[in-house]
Formats: sequence, structure tokens, C-alpha cells
Amino acid sequence: MSVTAPRAARPPLHDGLRAFRHRDFRLYFWGQLISLVGTWMQSVAQGWLMHRLTSSAFMLGFLSFAQFAPVLPFALLAGVVADHTPKRSLLLVTQATMLLQAVALAWVVSAGVVRPWMVIVLAVVYGIANTFDLPARQSIIVEMTGREDLPNGIALNSAAFNMARIAGPAVAGVMLAAVGEAGCFWLNALSYVAVLVSLALMHGGTTATVTADASGVRARATMREGFAYAWGSRSIRHLLVLLAVCAGLGFQYNVLLPVYARDVLKASADVYGWLFSAFGAGSLVAAVRMAVTRERWSLRRHLLIGLISAGVGLGGFAWTRWLPGMMGFAALAGFGLILYVSSTNTLIQLTVEDRYRGRVMALYTLFFVGTSPFGSLLAGAVAQRWGAPIATSICAVVLLGGALWVSFRLREVAAREAAERAAAEREVPEPESPA
Repeated sequence: MSVTAPRAARPPLHDGLRAFRHRDFRLYFWGQLISLVGTWMQSVAQGWLMHRLTSSAFMLGFLSFAQFAPVLPFALLAGVVADHTPKRSLLLVTQATMLLQAVALAWVVSAGVVRPWMVIVLAVVYGIANTFDLPARQSIIVEMTGREDLPNGIALNSAAFNMARIAGPAVAGVMLAAVGEAGCFWLNALSYVAVLVSLALMHGGTTATVTADASGVRARATMREGFAYAWGSRSIRHLLVLLAVCAGLGFQYNVLLPVYARDVLKASADVYGWLFSAFGAGSLVAAVRMAVTRERWSLRRHLLIGLISAGVGLGGFAWTRWLPGMMGFAALAGFGLILYVSSTNTLIQLTVEDRYRGRVMALYTLFFVGTSPFGSLLAGAVAQRWGAPIATSICAVVLLGGALWVSFRLREVAAREAAERAAAEREVPEPESPA
């Protein structure tokens, strides 16, 4: 089934904003932006709450494990659901579930009855809803923008995520110092109203990408079909495997930020928010860069630049004790991480066929988010035993190792494409001489 975007409502203001031609995308963008500010506030406050309750780096890792662990059993099923369900309807359900989770978390903290196990259980609830939300959220963009504006839509969606990543932690840091964690959780619950309203006002996303045949295709067979398709594509396979390694072992710095703020810097909650926002500031620069990137070769080069920047940034962040220096290295790491992740996402979406999009994006979620629980536990355990700087340095080494692998792959791809061009030129017949 081909995907056709809604007819453009107005010309783009700039080439980097061309996805805003589409009414549904504009609604989706602003609803997501408001909701994501709340989500980042809750993420910051949740980590601070757990560290306040337990003073344990390992428990921070376990909290992250609990939040992302549902991806492992449910991610492939979520891809099937995303392909066989109208994505807008699915997103309304998942976003409403996350609203209720935020209300529950806010209530137990406000009532003064919160215990670590409650935070863990509610993190699992969020993780289940988010597992079904992510493939639908990733794969609905093409239905709003069409293939022509898809790279720009992905980049602008990433920009919204990273604008929220700056604003949310900064506001959370102030609120944590002023009124405590409960205020952040209540504001997050309120922010979900924006995305639910925007989804309700959209026109598209009302049909399933894949229609079940008369015999009824079993979910397990459909999942195998999507996995076989992704694994049979060499480019998608390589992108997913690299993502699994880098995300699982290299992206765990955020788990340890409460340790850096409270134990390493001996600082208050506002500094904790600044550190989060510094990563977000660099990420936003990367998202803006992605908004004007179209060529596949530029996207491939961004994989290398992103991993090198992230590795160097995390290494510097781990061992710097001057706050402005830490924030500078954090911004560099945030820039690199989002440049790498957004390029991976865009390259996969430009390659995949529409009928497999939901299932392949579920695999993307599985390899990106599903590997995080084990990395989070490892980072928390290492930080508990040897300190947060050692754990963060391991993340940096993994990312730099990924950059080395990408550099070899880029040389192979360049050589293969040059050989293909040369072969094509030899096959072109020379024009006949005039009689």
C-alpha cells in the first residue's frame, strides 16, 4: 500500500522547514513539543527522586532497566500492531495511558507515600505504553509528509525532541529546588493534553498500512516476515546492529547524571537540570543540521561525525570538574548522539518499503531502546563499584569503536559505488559516427 501525504496547505517558509507545508505535521509537531517538555521534566525528576530515596547509583541503573525492559518482549508485537492499526488511534491510546501513569506518579509523591518499588512499577507501566507508542510515532511521519519531505519531517521531529530536552530539564531543575518532584510530575500529566488534542484534530493516520488478508495472518508469522525483510537488507542490518551496540553500551550517561550532580559536583537540583539541558543544546544543533540534509552520502558521513563527537564529548565530560567545561563537553556529546541517531533513523526510513515500515521501526526501537536495560544495569553497577567517570568512559570507548567500524564501512561503500559507476559507464554504447 502506498502512502500519500495530505496535500500541502502552504508553501514552506524555508527549505529546512518544508515539512510544515502539511497541516497534520504542524499539529503533530506542536503537540509533541509541549508533551515532550513534560516528559523530560518527569525523566529528570524521576531520577532525582530515586537517588534521593536510595542514594544508590545501581538503583538509578535499575530504574532505567525497568523503564526500558518492556521493549524486549513487546517491541516486535508493537510493530505488527503499528502496521495493522490506524496509527493515530494507536497513539491516542498510548498517550492517554502515559497521562494516567504520570498522574499516578504525581499522586503518590504528593501524598507522601512514595517508595522506590512504586517508582519502579510505574516506570514499567510507562515502558509498556512507550514500546507501542514509538513505532507508531516514527512511522506516522511519512503519512503526514510523504516521501519527498520525510527526511525533513524526521529532522524537525528530532528538533522538537531536543528543544524539549533543553527546556524540560531546565524547568525541572528550578521546580525540583522550589517545590520538589511532584510539581514536575503534575505538569507532565497536564502536557499530555496538548498531544491528545493535536492528534484528535489531525485528518490523516486513520487507515492501517497493512490490511489483514481473508485467511488472517498470525502475528508471529507477520513478525517473522518483518524481521526477515530487515535482516535481508544489508544496509538496514548493518545500521541496526551498530545501533544496538552503541545504544546499549554507549548511551548510558544520562542514567548517571544525578550522581554527577549530587556526588561528584556536590550541587543542587538546578545544576542537575543544567547538565541535562547542556546535552539537549548540542542535540538541538544536530537536529537543525539534519533538517537541511538530504543526500544519502551526507547522512552516512554524519554517522561517523556523530559517533566521534559523542565519544570525545562523553570522555571529556567524565573527567572535567569545572561546570562550564562539563556543559561544553555535554553539548558536544549531545550533538554527536543525535546526529548519529537521526541519520540512522532517516537512512532506514528512506530504504524500507512502506508495507514493512511499522515492523522495521519496531526493530529500530528494539535495537535502540531494547538494548538499554542491560547497558543501564552495567553502567549503574560499574558506577557503584568504581565511580561514574569510569562508567561514562566505557560508554565513550564503545562509541569511538563504533566510529572506527563506520570509517571502514564508508570506505567499502565508496569503493563499491565507484566500481558500479565505472561499470555503468563501460556499458553505455558510444554514439555512432555520422555517415
